[in-house]
Amino acid sequence: MRLRRWAAARIRLDYPRAGRRGVTRWLPSWRQIALFFLFSLGGLTGLLSFLYLQTDIPKNLNDFATQQDNVYYWADGTEMARTGPVNRQEVPLDKVPEDVQWAVLAAENASFYTDSGVSPSGLMRAVTRMVTGGETQGGSTITQQYVKNAYLNQRQTFSRKLTEMFMAIKLDDRMSKREILQRYLNTSWFGRGSYGIQRAAYAYYGKDVSELNASEGALLASLLKGAGTFDPTLSAKNHKRAVDRWKWVLDRMVDIGKLSKSERARYTTFPEPKAQPKPVGLTGQVGYLVETAKAYVSSHTDISDADFDLGGYQIHTTFEKPKVQALAKAVKETRDNLDPEKRPEDRHVRIGAASVAPGGAIRALYGGPGYLEQGFNDANASTVPAGTSFTPFVYAAALRDGVLLERNGARTPVTPSTLYDGDNKIAVHTPEGPYWDRGGKIVRATNDDDASYGQVSLRQAIVRSINTPMIQLGMDVGLDRVRQASIDAGLLPSSFGARVPAFSLGTATPSSIRMASAYGTFAAKGTHYAPYSVSGLTHGGQKLELRKDHAKRAFSTAVAAQVDDALRGAVQSPEGSAREAAVGGGEVAGKGGTAQDGTSAWFVGYTKKLSTAVSLSRVDPKSQELMPLKGMGGGGADTSGDTYPMDIWKSYMADGAAE
Repeated sequence: MRLRRWAAARIRLDYPRAGRRGVTRWLPSWRQIALFFLFSLGGLTGLLSFLYLQTDIPKNLNDFATQQDNVYYWADGTEMARTGPVNRQEVPLDKVPEDVQWAVLAAENASFYTDSGVSPSGLMRAVTRMVTGGETQGGSTITQQYVKNAYLNQRQTFSRKLTEMFMAIKLDDRMSKREILQRYLNTSWFGRGSYGIQRAAYAYYGKDVSELNASEGALLASLLKGAGTFDPTLSAKNHKRAVDRWKWVLDRMVDIGKLSKSERARYTTFPEPKAQPKPVGLTGQVGYLVETAKAYVSSHTDISDADFDLGGYQIHTTFEKPKVQALAKAVKETRDNLDPEKRPEDRHVRIGAASVAPGGAIRALYGGPGYLEQGFNDANASTVPAGTSFTPFVYAAALRDGVLLERNGARTPVTPSTLYDGDNKIAVHTPEGPYWDRGGKIVRATNDDDASYGQVSLRQAIVRSINTPMIQLGMDVGLDRVRQASIDAGLLPSSFGARVPAFSLGTATPSSIRMASAYGTFAAKGTHYAPYSVSGLTHGGQKLELRKDHAKRAFSTAVAAQVDDALRGAVQSPEGSAREAAVGGGEVAGKGGTAQDGTSAWFVGYTKKLSTAVSLSRVDPKSQELMPLKGMGGGGADTSGDTYPMDIWKSYMADGAAE
């Protein structure tokens, strides 16, 4: 009996600790800490061992054999285009040059041939993330990456990461390192729809993988970190990142002894890949439509570019084929009036146009002469100044927010009948006095043809497109408030430049899509509906969720009605600046616009059913800078091409686009 009591006392947990006082009573002893550590380690080891035994390697890979086209549909449900299938072709490892193999290993997993197939640091990060919550991070070995590509999914959850590690350990026991590397190179995504290094070699360099050198291999290895981030042909930022990563990979090869310093010294010129080829079948405007819809899917779902390129998606767009054809026809009619072979002023013309329904659905767009001829989508270009077609947003901001005529004073409401000075060359004022430019001169506003109008109402300034009241009105409202009103209407924050007096006359560079959408806000009684190009998305018959942009109240119904009334007056009034657009019917409202430096022209018009914006510019192909429109069409210095956007709009509407 005494022995049992003694044994029980020995194993009793002495906590709180007897015979101790104060804080030390609650501090565990070193023996207790050691026992707790051993218990936790044993429990964790047992759990991991159990999970390891329960993890099996699937018999089948993620089924590359069932890769499909992505199919795009018109708004009426008929097929518009197909893209794909995925570009993939297996090659034996012996066909991949050693330098290219080691470029990949240097970039992704230099210890590949000596490690156990898993990254201990990655395991610790995964465990840490499990404890603290959230997703796991990268740091996987090539074996783990292959397991993820071939057997699992791309989600960075702890359970998926743990499964990946156990499968990698087992795979490392069952396969040789060379077999794993071969499979990895044949299943990795390199961008441009290419899975596997063989197709990547053709996609980026137009050659067989066996013909690649270490420099080209270093660029392909860089793409494994994210083709959308490191394909140097996609953007200037991408190019810089790609060059930096390329240099790092080559230097890393030297560090691990797989490239001599003398050979590294030969690779001083970045191996520029060829431009990405345009997919066949995307001729005419269809390529621009597919590009726009694909970008919408990318930004409104969690589908990665790599997963999307695997195919099998059905994308139901909002584009209406008759409207797209009518818009392209209207642009062609205007282009036929130009003679770029004989007249330099008619060369390098860029036209962008888009039609947006009141609820935000993009019904048509014109992105250029043809997607295979010009890949850049002018309907989504953010390089063309809006000019005086921007002034309705200044007017809307004033009606909504009022004006500030005295610094730190109360804001004063304005109405459509509020009078402003419409004379030419009036001095622009702030509450403190005249506005001085950096050259020490008072800034003066000017009107087209240097015309003076005396005192005019704000409504008349919009109807007749008088500049000087709008410049001063913008200063009185506050250019920050004008900018915010424009964003509320639908323009993107990235469209705006410096807030100087000329801001109110359209230095912003919105796309045709965004301009049509923003004018549509006035037609929709002050509510902005973000433009969208995809109405539905399915995969294998299963409907997928698209994140929706919620409608937002930009202006009160009263303010929207006042702006709408002025824009309707610009078309319907005998003295309206856009009265030639009245051929579209009594419902038409709209406004034209030109940049102050004569480098762009616009017309934006809308009915209750459709808002359409047309932009025109000329772009120097070498410098990508805007060129003057003066002299377009062969009319000499008296012509500037500023009527062409309205001509396109009228022809488009006459062809039934308003229906």
